[in-house]
Amino acid sequence: MTGAVGAHKNVLLFHCEEMRELAEQVVARNDDIELRSISWRTFADGFPNLFISNAHTIRGRHVAFLASFSSPSVIFEQLSIIYALPKLFISSFTLILPFFPTGTSERMEDEGDVATAFTLARILSNIPISRGGPSSLVIFDIHALQERFYFGDSVLPCFESGIPLLKSRLQELPDSDNITIAFPDDGAWKRFYKQLQHFPMVVCNKVREGEQRIVRIKEGDPRGRHVVIVDDLVQSGGTLIECQKVLAEHGAAKVSAYVTHGIFPNKSWEKFQPDNGEGPGHGLSHFWITDSCPLTVNAVKDRQPFEILSLAGPIASALQI
Repeated sequence: MTGAVGAHKNVLLFHCEEMRELAEQVVARNDDIELRSISWRTFADGFPNLFISNAHTIRGRHVAFLASFSSPSVIFEQLSIIYALPKLFISSFTLILPFFPTGTSERMEDEGDVATAFTLARILSNIPISRGGPSSLVIFDIHALQERFYFGDSVLPCFESGIPLLKSRLQELPDSDNITIAFPDDGAWKRFYKQLQHFPMVVCNKVREGEQRIVRIKEGDPRGRHVVIVDDLVQSGGTLIECQKVLAEHGAAKVSAYVTHGIFPNKSWEKFQPDNGEGPGHGLSHFWITDSCPLTVNAVKDRQPFEILSLAGPIASALQI
């Protein structure tokens, strides 16, 4: 039975252009996954002119597509492929969308707000079924846990996490016995504390002082510890930097950071500097991100303090479920 212990599922993996390198790494991790190609062209008016190579050969096969919705401009062309593949008489279809991009727009605070996370979830919930039934959807560290309920019954969401990659990397550090995990707010603590509960913890929060929002330590003691700030994503990086400063002020020996999704609009990654062994007041010892956002990876992969933890292994495993 597919997915049983010891069984192997042969999967044909298609990908968008941005995800080529990650797709190649996924295939390298598992001989049962085969890379397939799509011709990504455009007509003169800018609309996509797409072609699925050797489409007749995928009938009756397990098929997956590795997507990157890095900007609204690339979503339509990928959705066109995502909606086309299940209709080619395939045995099953899996969409791997490591980063769910509208996750931070998940609620309405004022009448008229549009929760675009719900919009995207509805679009993905209407992927056509294949011969094997509803499509599967693999997402890593979705921003708000309640967003899983935004998806309809015609798609099967599988929510994975990059935290096991972080835990493996922390075990390799020379000071692995001196690690404390810090969360920049209660939301990050709620999301990740169960996966990291064997580490000492520090929880920060933001408090308003006049017109300013100040990061404070709510609980925990960072003194003398290598403190790793953990969150699901980073955008401007302002909160992470303020968290780094307050941890340094309270005696942390080192400060590092981990986020699954390094978005960094407008090159905001430039704000983060390595400590160069001079202590957390000068910068971060490490900044770990995954390759869920390939444009960011290309920008920071040779820049300290950044280090890439690849999702290739977890994705290859998810495709065998």
